[in-house]
Amino acid sequence: MLRLNCFFKANEGEFDKALQAAKTLVGKSLQHEGVIAYDVFTSATRPDVFMICETWASQEALDKHAATPEFKENVPVMESCGLFKIEKFEF
Repeated sequence: MLRLNCFFKANEGEFDKALQAAKTLVGKSLQHEGVIAYDVFTSATRPDVFMICETWASQEALDKHAATPEFKENVPVMESCGLFKIEKFEF
């Protein structure tokens, strides 16, 4: 299994746009084969930060997810709105 913690810090004025793209991606990704968990969490202390937490059954499932239209559409939107820091764990 793989766990990704994707921390996002929005540029000024871009948080809502990025969060909407994240919510769209999460909603569709929950239907992907091999997904175990996938959600987005907003910070309780920083109004410009959210985290996407995702767990996948395998690297193959994650790779298929990254090739989907919703990933290719929404991730660039988020990237244009701020910065990601991604932590990846295998267990």
